[in-house]
Amino acid sequence: MKSTSIAFVLSLGTAALVSASDNYTDYLLSSGTIKLGIWQPAYDRASAFVSTLTTAEKISIISGGDAGNFSAMAMLDSSSNPLTYYFVTTWPAGLAMAMTWNQSTIEAQGKALGDEFKGKGVNLAFAPTLEPLGRSAWGGRTGETYGPDSYFAGKMGGRFVKGISDAGVIPSAKHFILNEFETNRQGSGGGGGGGGAPGGAPPGGAPTKRQSTNDTATSNTTSTSTDAYNVLVNDKAFHETYLAPFYDTVKNGIGGAMCSMNRVNGTYACESQGLLGDILKVELGFPGIVHADAGAQKSAVNSALAGMDFSSGSTWSNSSLGASLSNGTISAARLDDMAVRNLMGYFHLNQDAGFPEHAGVTDPIDVRGNHASLARSYAAESMVLLKNTNNALPLKNKKSISIFGTHAAPRFVGANTQLVVYGGLPPTMSGHMATVGGSAMGSLAYLTTPFQLFNERAAKDGFMLRWWLNDSVQSVSSGMRGSGTELTETTVGLTANSDACIVFLNTWGGEGSDRVEITNGTQDVLVNTVADNCNNTIVVINTIGPRLVDQWITHANVTGVLYGGPLGQESGNAIDDVLFGAINPSGKLVHTIAKNESDYNPDTQITQSLELEFTDGNYIDYKYFDKYNVTPRYEFGYGLSYTTFAYADDVKVVKSSNLTAGYATGARAVGGREDLWDVVATVTTSISNTGEIAGGEVAQLYVSFPDAADQPIRQLRGFQKVSIQPGASETVTFSLARRDLSFWDTIAQEWKVASGTYKFTVGASSRDFKGSAELTI
Repeated sequence: MKSTSIAFVLSLGTAALVSASDNYTDYLLSSGTIKLGIWQPAYDRASAFVSTLTTAEKISIISGGDAGNFSAMAMLDSSSNPLTYYFVTTWPAGLAMAMTWNQSTIEAQGKALGDEFKGKGVNLAFAPTLEPLGRSAWGGRTGETYGPDSYFAGKMGGRFVKGISDAGVIPSAKHFILNEFETNRQGSGGGGGGGGAPGGAPPGGAPTKRQSTNDTATSNTTSTSTDAYNVLVNDKAFHETYLAPFYDTVKNGIGGAMCSMNRVNGTYACESQGLLGDILKVELGFPGIVHADAGAQKSAVNSALAGMDFSSGSTWSNSSLGASLSNGTISAARLDDMAVRNLMGYFHLNQDAGFPEHAGVTDPIDVRGNHASLARSYAAESMVLLKNTNNALPLKNKKSISIFGTHAAPRFVGANTQLVVYGGLPPTMSGHMATVGGSAMGSLAYLTTPFQLFNERAAKDGFMLRWWLNDSVQSVSSGMRGSGTELTETTVGLTANSDACIVFLNTWGGEGSDRVEITNGTQDVLVNTVADNCNNTIVVINTIGPRLVDQWITHANVTGVLYGGPLGQESGNAIDDVLFGAINPSGKLVHTIAKNESDYNPDTQITQSLELEFTDGNYIDYKYFDKYNVTPRYEFGYGLSYTTFAYADDVKVVKSSNLTAGYATGARAVGGREDLWDVVATVTTSISNTGEIAGGEVAQLYVSFPDAADQPIRQLRGFQKVSIQPGASETVTFSLARRDLSFWDTIAQEWKVASGTYKFTVGASSRDFKGSAELTI
């Protein structure tokens, strides 16, 4: 391990073990260390209220109870919908929303989702999921997150937070931090799954007033396993890759943060004052509450000293905290800080004024409004067109279409699945996969499927439709061959006389286990069998993480490929919209699709080891492929359209007068040092639509740093989606904040802009570059 890593191990590994009260002085809101800005009125109100309470009432607040005229807040998952509730919208999952590459879209989704939480009387939502970031292609929970690029995840997560906050609901980001794997997250032998909340209700039951303080709602099982896995990471990678997205969510208004189950450099995340106090609350200026994932809090006193602010009444009570308060281990000032932080989001969003009563799970309170149409448009916008030979898509003027695969049709039982996190999930779903598994799954009121939509289209448009709703291949028919519309009931038999054959594939996974595969032999044989016998074979994939396609992608008869995440309740409608051209696809990949499994960093594969050293540092996903010159099948940022675009050669970069080399020195504020957010440069170029239909294109800005910054070859530092009419052009402008051009100086422990030459490259993906400009600082 490098010397900077050792320093980081010491700073994080020992801080949580120190119990002297003055060790947490700086992260108390009352210390004035953090400039609160727009949060100041909430602090003033919360402080005034807490000053009127007894010690017992303060402990009641921090353990989910009432105090004075304050009623405990209701808390609930997830970023897809108010989990387990009736009469709510199931939105596209985080991965799908990310693939829109549209910051306005994800903010609007956050606002609509927030409206539904508020309509149900839920004060705080466990969303967004920032980590796992996606270091490993085999990670189990990447379907609910925003992809492995830390800049992109921060921008999308930040705008999502802004949307929820604008609705008046407190967003709480998770999982802080380095929670990249599900395997052994609770320790070896612990099953990998999450436990339920102390005092929480089982799925489908009426929630308690303050719902679970973790992101699993399964059972109250207590793990008897050994320690959870321990992540060893150097300080530079910790800040530049894993911590970076949390800056954006703090800046945009999270009032909660969920500390994770794993250990970091030797200390449990929820027990580390270095993580929770020094980094989250001081460096990032986080003003809200820290609460634990299921089973992540290991002690009453050490977690309180470390920076946790909310727990259950069975862990924090007058008896458990009373002695520590009496002997000074926990100071009265720290107890006040915990109580105040519990109220910060509540007062910041004025939830004390007319917030709806907390509804029961099955109460007939319909909060959906026009959200079905929004969910459909967002899902369609997220679909990525990977291949389109000879304009196979959109489908037009077809007389006979055959569809294949279990993913085309509903599951036998539905619309929802079990909220299972123990023991893992199968790698594919037998039926249409539209949500992830675990605490970020949807509470589907209904589900549209491709099979449903193809039937409706066949009735309306008049084409012949046949289906094979099975992933396996059958080569022998049980009956004799007939004529006319009679089928030879084999996989090959259904391809006969088809103008187009559509094969539907999925991968499935979620909380509680990691993936056992990133391709699937049964499904791949199905694609090849169909393509061998149908010269216009189109593949539709919905996945919860990278899904390899090289087993059939170069087949001459595979003419089109659509690729998407879990699309939510409007999945079938959205796929139909893109396949038949009602929507021009504009999604882009947020992860790299390799040619072979071995092309991914072998150090990121799933292991049973409890000691995980992240030796790859900042080089995850496309940054790893660039560093080692590995050619992917489809790179990060890739995506086609039914139209074509041309980028101008001219790229202009304009430096602001406040851009100089050196350290950020602004006041510590909510979101980090204030000057980190100053706009210091702008980059502009233009894009033209050279095709015949309107379409959306995502312009991407990649920056190469001077050698002194020790950065990846290039990394995303801007993206803008523009809709362009045929023959028209649009200007795209990227505004860069000081933090976008900064690196983490491990010696000074500050963000710094290095002296030297920066190269700004605009492209349609991380490998499709159109123009560049340079700037010397």
